[in-house]
Amino acid sequence: MRRLSDLPEDTPARIRALRTPPLLRRRLLALGVRPGAEVRVVRRAPLGDPMEIAVGDTLIAIRHAEAAGVELEE
Repeated sequence: MRRLSDLPEDTPARIRALRTPPLLRRRLLALGVRPGAEVRVVRRAPLGDPMEIAVGDTLIAIRHAEAAGVELEE
């Protein structure tokens, strides 16, 4: 199973499921991070945390630990 936290930069992937706490899940869903959406990692901070992701036309900064709860389709 692939996770968003392990996705290489500029590699598109489709979200399969969110395995995050309820408050974070609600926040991610409101930002468009939902099952079926295409996502890609735009860049990572020099120390790896946070990372910038693109979901559609939206750019989001997300922590590595939060991204680990986003499962991707194989």
